[in-house]
Amino acid sequence: MSTSQSHKYQDRIPVADANHDADFGCTLKELRSLMELRGPEGLQRIQECYGDVQGLCSRLKSSPTEGLSGQAEDIERRKEEFGKNFIPPKKPKTFLQLVWEALQDVTLIILEVAAIISLGLSFYRPPDTERENCGRAAGGVEDEGEAEAGWIEGAAILLSVICVVLVTAFNDWSKEKQFRGLQSRIEQEQKFTVIRGAQVIQIPVAEMVVGDIAQVKYGDLLPADGVLIQGNDLKIDESSLTGESDHVRKTLEKDPMLLSGTHVMEGSGRILVTAVGVNSQTGIIFTLLGSGDDDGEKDTDFITDAGICRPGKDGTGVDTEPLSSEDGIDGEVKKKSSLPKKEKSVLQGKLTKLAVQIGKAGLFMSAITVIILVVLFFVDTFWIQGLPWIKDCTPIYIQFFVKFFIIGVTVLVVAVPEGLPLAVTISLAYSVKKMMKDNNLVRHLDACETMGNATAICSDKTGTLTMNRMTVVQVYVGDRHYRKVPEPEMIPGKIMDLLITGISVNCAYTTKIMSPEREGGLPRQVGNKTECALLGFALDLRRDYQIIRSEYPEEKLFKVYTFNSVRKSMSTVLKNYDGSYRMFSKGASEILLKKCCKILTASGEPKFFKPRDRDDLMKMVIEPMASEGLRTICLAYRDFPASEGEPDWDNETDILTGLTCICVVGIEDPVRPEVPDAIRKCQRAGITVRMVTGDNINTARAIATKCGIINPGDDFLCLEGKEFNRRIRNELGEIEQERIDRIWPKLRVLARSSPTDKHTLVKGIIDSTVVEQRQVVAVTGDGTNDGPALKKADVGFAMGIAGTDVAKEASDIILTDDNFSSIVKAVMWGRNVYDSISKFLQFQLTVNVVAVIVAFTGACITQDSPLKAVQMLWVNLIMDTFASLALATEPPTESLLLRKPYGRNKPLISRTMMKNILGHAIYQLTIIFTLLFAGEQIFDIDSGRNAPLHAPPSEHYTIVFNTFVMMQLFNEINARKIHGERNVFDGIFNNLIFCSIVFGTFVVQIVIVQFGGKPFSCVGLSIDQWLWCIFLGFGCLLWGQLITTIPTSRLKFLKTAGHGTQKEEIPEEELEEMEDLDEIDHAEMELRRGQVLWCRGLQRIQTQIRVVNAFRQTTSPYEGLETPESRSSIHNFMTHPEFRIDDSEPAIPLIDDTDHEEDAPTKRNAVPPPLPPVVSSPNQNNNATDSRSFHRHKDIIKTAIPQPPGSPLHSLETSL
Repeated sequence: MSTSQSHKYQDRIPVADANHDADFGCTLKELRSLMELRGPEGLQRIQECYGDVQGLCSRLKSSPTEGLSGQAEDIERRKEEFGKNFIPPKKPKTFLQLVWEALQDVTLIILEVAAIISLGLSFYRPPDTERENCGRAAGGVEDEGEAEAGWIEGAAILLSVICVVLVTAFNDWSKEKQFRGLQSRIEQEQKFTVIRGAQVIQIPVAEMVVGDIAQVKYGDLLPADGVLIQGNDLKIDESSLTGESDHVRKTLEKDPMLLSGTHVMEGSGRILVTAVGVNSQTGIIFTLLGSGDDDGEKDTDFITDAGICRPGKDGTGVDTEPLSSEDGIDGEVKKKSSLPKKEKSVLQGKLTKLAVQIGKAGLFMSAITVIILVVLFFVDTFWIQGLPWIKDCTPIYIQFFVKFFIIGVTVLVVAVPEGLPLAVTISLAYSVKKMMKDNNLVRHLDACETMGNATAICSDKTGTLTMNRMTVVQVYVGDRHYRKVPEPEMIPGKIMDLLITGISVNCAYTTKIMSPEREGGLPRQVGNKTECALLGFALDLRRDYQIIRSEYPEEKLFKVYTFNSVRKSMSTVLKNYDGSYRMFSKGASEILLKKCCKILTASGEPKFFKPRDRDDLMKMVIEPMASEGLRTICLAYRDFPASEGEPDWDNETDILTGLTCICVVGIEDPVRPEVPDAIRKCQRAGITVRMVTGDNINTARAIATKCGIINPGDDFLCLEGKEFNRRIRNELGEIEQERIDRIWPKLRVLARSSPTDKHTLVKGIIDSTVVEQRQVVAVTGDGTNDGPALKKADVGFAMGIAGTDVAKEASDIILTDDNFSSIVKAVMWGRNVYDSISKFLQFQLTVNVVAVIVAFTGACITQDSPLKAVQMLWVNLIMDTFASLALATEPPTESLLLRKPYGRNKPLISRTMMKNILGHAIYQLTIIFTLLFAGEQIFDIDSGRNAPLHAPPSEHYTIVFNTFVMMQLFNEINARKIHGERNVFDGIFNNLIFCSIVFGTFVVQIVIVQFGGKPFSCVGLSIDQWLWCIFLGFGCLLWGQLITTIPTSRLKFLKTAGHGTQKEEIPEEELEEMEDLDEIDHAEMELRRGQVLWCRGLQRIQTQIRVVNAFRQTTSPYEGLETPESRSSIHNFMTHPEFRIDDSEPAIPLIDDTDHEEDAPTKRNAVPPPLPPVVSSPNQNNNATDSRSFHRHKDIIKTAIPQPPGSPLHSLETSL
C-alpha cells in the first residue's frame, strides 16, 4: 500500500460538528460504536463524522506526530472520561465457597454421616431392660458417666473432619491468591511503545489512555483498540476475535480499524488509541463472559459477526446467538464451565491414576472389614450365645452396626491418600514461588514439573545462547575485506552515502541506539538487535542516522517490504523528485547475493557480478566470516528509472532482482559467559541440547562449538533446513516419522531453519519411539515465528526481555533474564518436584499399608479396631497434610543434576521405593502386632482387647497408638531419601519447615496422649512407657539402614506402580477420535474425550461450498505445484492465543507444507485428508495480496464432518 498519501492529511480541515458538552469532541459511546464497525464501514463512519483520522485526532486533542502532552491531569481526565486500560478479573472464590467445595469430598461425607448417626444413637437411652439379655458384648458398661460420654467419639470425628476441610480450603485459597499474584505480575511486565510529548517512550499497558499514539510492530499483541494513522505493510492476525485465520491487511484506504487482543504479523505503523479496557472489543467480550475463565485457562469461544459462536451441545453443531441476548450469555457461561479444563501434566496423570487405584483397594478393604465385623457379631450373638432378637435390644445392636460402619469408614479414610493432590499443589506452588527468584516466571504450574523430565532442549541461538548485543566487526566493501571496522576515509564517498542512507531508512524506525544508562556503560540498543548493529556501524563511521531519518520521515517511505521468516530480507522504497524510485535491501548474504547482478567497486562504480564472482565471494569472504561465528548480512540497492514507468510493487519476485551489492558485513553476537557451563550441566544430567537457528550453517557450527553443544570428535549432524527437509520427506513430499527417527538422535545443529522446520523437529522428537524412553522436549524461542514450536513442545520457554507477546502467549515459562542458565535451574526445580512427590508417596503408602492391615486384622480378630476413628484421623492429618508440607518443601540440590531424567513412562514408585515401603511396613506391623497381642505381658498392664461398647480407654491400646505415631515420625526422616542413599539426615537443617513440622507433631502427640482422654481414647503414659514407644519408633531408622543394604536387583518380585496410561491401553475408537487433536495427553485419558474445537458460523458454509467449487473449476499455471501463497509469511502457522483451549489444533496442517525454497508438490504427514493441488492466481509475490483461497481451503477441511483420511474432495462437499 502506498502511504505517500498519509502525509497529505496535514492540509485538510477536519469537518467538526462540535456540539458536544464534553471537553473532548466525541463521547465514549460514539467511539465504542465506531470500533464495532469493520473495514469499509468503519472508514465510512470516520469520513462522515470526523473527515479523516486527522479529524478524529484533533477531536481527541492529540497530535499524530507528537502524541499526548503526557501531563498527569490530562491523563487522569482521559481515564475518567474513557475508562482505564484494565479489565477487572473475575472475583476470586471466597473462603466459604472453598470450604463448601472441600466438603464435597466423598470420604468426608461418609464420615460426617457416620458421625451424625453415632451422635444421635449415643443420646438414645434404651429402656432399663436387663442389658445382659442383649448379649455379652453389650454388657459391662461400668457406670452412667461412661455411657454418657458416648457422644464424644462422634463429636471428635466431626471435629477432625472440620480440621481437614479447613486445611484443604486454606491451601486452595492460598493457591488461588498466588496464581492471581502471578497473573498480575505478568500483566505488569507488559509494556507498550507510545509517543508522548514528541518522545517515544515505553509505558505499562495499563497506563495507556484514549488519544495515545501507539507504535505497533511485528510480534505485538495489541493492548487496545485503535485507528491506523500510518502503516507499512501491516498485517494482523484477527483470529482471536473472528476465528478467521487469514491475516487481515490494514491500510488507510480500506481498513484502518485495529482491535485489541489481535496480533501484528507483519509490518509496523502508528495507531490512535480509541478504546481501552472494558470498552475495547476484547474487554466487551470479557465482560460478557464474566471476565474470563476460572484458572486463566484459554477460552474456547470465537466471536463471529453474528455473535458468540461455540461448539453445539453434542460438540458438532454450531449455535450462534447475538451478543446482546442476556440468556445467551448465561447459557454460554454455563456451557463453558462443562468444557474440560486444560489437560493435566504427565505427573498429575500418573497421580490421578494411582490415587484411583489406591482408593479402589481401600474401598474393597473397608467393605470386607465391615462385612466380617457384622458376620462375626451375628454369629457370636445369635448362634454361639443362642440369643433371640429382642425388640428392646435393637437400638443397642444398631449402635454396634454404626460402630462397625465407623471402623470401616476409618479404614477407607486411612487408605485413600487424599494428601496426594495436596502434596502436588504445595510442592508446585512452593517451587513456582522460588523459581521466580531464579528468573523463571511460570505461567502453567505443571510446566515446572514436566521440565524435570526433559530429555531434550531445542534452543534458539540469538539472545539465549548469545548475549543479543550485536556489533559489526568485519566488512567487505569496495573489493576489500576489512577484518575490523575501517576508518571512514577508507570508504569512497559515493559508497558511503548509499551505505548510510540504506542503513538509516531500511530499518524499523523504532530501532535506535540510546546513550548508556550510566557513565562508561555500553550504549543501549532498543529494538531489533541486528538493525542496532547496523546503526552502530553507521555511528562507527561517524555518521548520524537520525539526520537522514528526519529527512525521510516514516510517512515519506513509499513502500516497505518488512522482514519475515520467508523473505529473510527487508526492503524500503523511496520515491525521488523526478518520479524515479530507489529501493534499499538488506538480508541474509547467501540469499541476497543470488539476487544481485552488480557490485560496487573501490571507485564507487558498479560492475557486473557473475555467478562465478558470487562463488568466489562466498568462499573468500562469507565462509571465513561464518566460520568465526559471525552472522553475515548483505546490503544492496536498486534504481527504478522514471522512464520505465511504475513497477508492479506487488510482484515481489520481479522487484527483488537485479540488485547492486553495496557491502557485506559480519556481525558478532558474543556467547554468554555462563552458557558453556550450563550446557555441560545439561549434558551431565542426560539432556541433549540442540541448536535451531535461522543463521548460516557455518556461523551456527562455530557458535555451537563455542557453547559446547558439539565437541570435536563426537558423532553428530549439522544440517541446513533444506537438507533436513529433503531427508525427512518421501517421494511424495510427505514427512515420514521413520525418516525423522534416522536423523534426530545425532542432530545437534539445524541452521537456516524456518519456523516450520522447528515445529517439525519438535513434533518428530516427541512422537518418536526409537529410544526406549519417550522424549520430553523443551523449546526456547523469542520470535512470533517460534509460536507453533513453543506450543507443541512439552515445555515452552519464552524470552522475557527480547520475546514478542506472541511467543510469551504460547509459552509455559518466561525467562525473565533471557538466560540459558535459568533453564538449568528450571530443570533442577522440576526434578525436585518429582522427587518431593515420590518422597511423600513412599512415606504415605507405608502409613496406609500398615494402618489398613492393622485396622483390618485387629477388627477381624478382636472385633474392634486397635486404632480408633479419631486416632486414625489424627494420623491421617499428620501423615497427609503435615507430611506433604514437610516433604514437598525440600530445597533442590546440585546432585539432582547428576542423574538421568525419568522419561514419560517412568513409574512414580520405583522398585527401590517399593522395597522401602514393604520393608518398613514389615517392621511396623511386627511391632504393632507384638504389642497388640502380647503388650499386656511385656508392660504388665491390663489387656485392652475385647472391651465392651463404651469401655474407657486402656493403657494397652494407648501404647499401640503412641508407638504407631512414633514410628511414622521417624519414618518421615527415612522418607527424605528415595534413591537408596545411606545418610538420611543429609541437609536436614536446610529445611526449617521439615524440622518444625516433625517437632510440632511430636509435641502435639504428647498433648494428645497425656491429656486427650476420652475423645482420643487415650490414657496418660509413664516415662518408661514413653521411652519404649520412642525407642521402638527409632528402630525405624536402624531398620532403614538394613533395608538399604539389600540390593534391589536381587528382589525380582517387586513391581513398580504409578505408570502413565500407555497408548496401547486406549481403546481403538478413542485413538481415532484423538488423531485430530494436536497432542494427546495419555495420562489424562480418563478425563478427556475427543472434542471438536473448531466452530464456525452457519452463515459461512455457503461461501465455503462456493470456494470448493471454485477449486474444481479454476485452472492455473500452478496446477499440481505448491503456490507461493502456501508459503506466505507467518500466515500459515500462527496459533490463536486468545480465546482458545491450549491445544486447539492450531492451523498446523499447513506448517509442514514445505520448505520455502523447494517447489516439489508436498503433503502433510497423513493425519488430515491430503490437500488437493492448491490453485491460485498467477501472482508471484510471497506476501500475496489475497491468500484467502488457501486458507479457506484449510477452513473447509477443518469444519468438515470428520471423514476417513484421504477421502476425495467431492464427498466433502456433499457432507457439507
